[in-house]
Amino acid sequence: MECRTLDNKISSLETKLVAAKAERQSLLYSSPASGNVRRKYFMVIGINTAFSSRKRRDSARATWMPQGDERKKLEKEKGIIIRFVIGHSMTAGGILDKAIEAEEMTYGDFLKLEHVEGHLELSAKTKTYFTTALALWDAEFYVKVDDDIHVNIGTLATILAGRHMSPRVYIGCMKSGPVRAKRGEKYHEPEYWKFGDKYFRHAMGQLYAISKDLTTYISVNQRVLHKYANEDVSLGSWFIGLDVKHVDDRRLCCEMPPDCEWKARICSSVDRIMEFHKNCGEGSRALWNASI
Repeated sequence: MECRTLDNKISSLETKLVAAKAERQSLLYSSPASGNVRRKYFMVIGINTAFSSRKRRDSARATWMPQGDERKKLEKEKGIIIRFVIGHSMTAGGILDKAIEAEEMTYGDFLKLEHVEGHLELSAKTKTYFTTALALWDAEFYVKVDDDIHVNIGTLATILAGRHMSPRVYIGCMKSGPVRAKRGEKYHEPEYWKFGDKYFRHAMGQLYAISKDLTTYISVNQRVLHKYANEDVSLGSWFIGLDVKHVDDRRLCCEMPPDCEWKARICSSVDRIMEFHKNCGEGSRALWNASI
């Protein structure tokens, strides 16, 4: 009994130490002269996007992602931050970066990372996203979404609100698929020999959420966290061996009409997102009435 109590105390002290290191790191992103206490937010939603995904971003803006004053109201009243997440090109300041700058001037909805964009660098981008978001916004949850997913924000907020008492929680549509060992096939894993025939259980990469403690863990340990070929596998691997609560919530799995009622995540193509939004969107009242 005494050993268990001691283990709990050690675990608590380790968590506080990690949080203190992250708080120190966050000062690099804030003004030391301001002296202001950081505001608490409920969740940060980072929408992973690419230079070539302008059509996807415009589709999200036209459907589920609040715009202008409504987005500012969402941040102020509900504590929900939503940003498209993107790095920079190999030639920083080039034509691709200037196009994003022009888009940012119009919409003001980007979180720009110190990261070189590239499909094979998604694991590195994920680490940088969580580290940057943690430094900028003190939130209970940090969410990663792909830009081809329709999100019912109110439903997502309700799901996460039910887990806010869990200090280290990892929420998503959990899966355990085959390891692709053959070179050249989709989702090939060069380090396949580490896994056997199947991956461990982990959240699908299109939409998942982690609590602040886990985001802090990634931020503090980012230099030693190993990156695998697939970003969702990398994230899941970082939590193996930690005292983490894995939550398999089927409302975060991909659904399409008509089986999309009460879902947080709707799978859609860019060409059909308006149709899906009409049939599966929760409506603005659900978002503003969400208890968080």
